Amino acid sequence: MIAWLARLFLGREQDFRDARVRQVYGMLCGAMGIALNLLLFAGKLLASAWTGSVAMAADAFNNLSDAGSSVVTLVGFKLSRQKPDTEHPFGHGRIEYIAGLVVAMAIVLMGVELLKTSVEKIASPEEIVFHPVSLVILLAAVAVKMYMAFYNRSVGQKIDSAAMRATAADSLSDTAATGAVLVATLISHFAGINLDGWCGLLVALFILWTGLRAFKETVDPLLGQPPRKEVIDHIGRLVRSHPEIIGMHDLIVHDYGPGRMMISLHAEVPASGDVLALHDVIDNAERELRDSLGCTAVIHMDPVVTDDALTDCTRERVAEAVKALDERVSIHDFRMVSGPTHTNLIFDVAVPYDVSLSENEIRQRIDHLVRALDERYFAVVEIDRVYIEA
Repeated sequence: MIAWLARLFLGREQDFRDARVRQVYGMLCGAMGIALNLLLFAGKLLASAWTGSVAMAADAFNNLSDAGSSVVTLVGFKLSRQKPDTEHPFGHGRIEYIAGLVVAMAIVLMGVELLKTSVEKIASPEEIVFHPVSLVILLAAVAVKMYMAFYNRSVGQKIDSAAMRATAADSLSDTAATGAVLVATLISHFAGINLDGWCGLLVALFILWTGLRAFKETVDPLLGQPPRKEVIDHIGRLVRSHPEIIGMHDLIVHDYGPGRMMISLHAEVPASGDVLALHDVIDNAERELRDSLGCTAVIHMDPVVTDDALTDCTRERVAEAVKALDERVSIHDFRMVSGPTHTNLIFDVAVPYDVSLSENEIRQRIDHLVRALDERYFAVVEIDRVYIEA
C-alpha cells in the first residue's frame, strides 16, 4: 500500500536519494503508523478491559507510544528536508537520526514500564477472563504489526533511513509482545495456568533488547561511524578506474544525514604528469562521485615520483618492512632526501585505530625497521590513524 501511495505522489520513476522522495516515503509511513497504532491501542484497551489482563493493557499503551513515535518520525522527516542555512551549512539531515533516537528511547522506556508491571503481576497474580473477541483482536494485532514491520523495514532499506529501521524493529518487538500475550491468554483459558506476569516479563526483556539495539543504530551515525563497505568499495573502484590515478589514501566520509554525505580523499598521480591534464582527471572523478553517490566530493591531488628507480625500490622495501607492525599498515607520500652522511626517508604511515601501539612506539619501531634496511636511512614519519580502510 505504501508503494502504491508513493507512486501516486511521485510517479513510477523514483530516486531514493532525492530529498523529496525520502520525505514522501517517510511521511506516508509515519501517517500509516499513527493510524494503525491508534486502532490497535483502542482494540487492545477494550480487550484488556474485558479480560483484566495487565499484559494486554501494557501492550495497548505500547501501541499508543508507537503512535507517538510515528509522529516523531513524521516530524523528523519533515524537518530533515529543510535547506542548509547559515547556522547549519550542511543541512538538517541528522534530525532524522535524532527522530530515530527518540523512537528507540520510547521503546526502552516502554520496556522498563512493562518490566515493572510484569514483576508486580508475578508477585500478585490476578485471574484472567477469557473473551473470544479479545482473541480476534490480538490475532489481528499480530497481523497488522507484522505488516508494519515489513513495510517499515522495506522502506528503511530503500531510502537508507535509520529512523525507519528503528520503527521496523519496534513493530517486530510489538509482534512478539502481542503474540506472547495471545499465547498466555490461551494457556490461561485452556490449561488454567496464569502466565500473564511471566509472559509480560519475557516481552519486556525482548522490547528492551530491541530498543537498545535501535538506540545503538541511531547513535552510531550521530557520533560518527565508518560508511558501509560497499560504499568504500564503490569509491575505490570509481577513483581507481582512472588510469592516471595510481593510488588513493586518507579517505574520509562525513555523514550529515541520509543523502548528505561529504567525501574527501588523496589521489596519487605521477609527479611527472601534466598538471592541467591531471587536474581535469581529478575534477572528473569528483563529478562522478557526486553523481553516483549524491555527495559532495573533494579530492586532493598527491604527486608521487614514479620515474626514479631508487625511490621506487626503497618505497617498496619500506612498505614491506612496516608490515612487521601490522599487516594492514601502509605508507604514502614517500620521498627521499639524500645528504653526504645520511638519507632521510620522509613518508606518512597509515595505522588502523585498533593497533594499540602509541605514536612514539610506532615511530621508534619504524626507525628501527628502516635502519635495518640501511644504516644511513633515517625515518621522518607522520602517523595517520586510518578512519576508513579503503
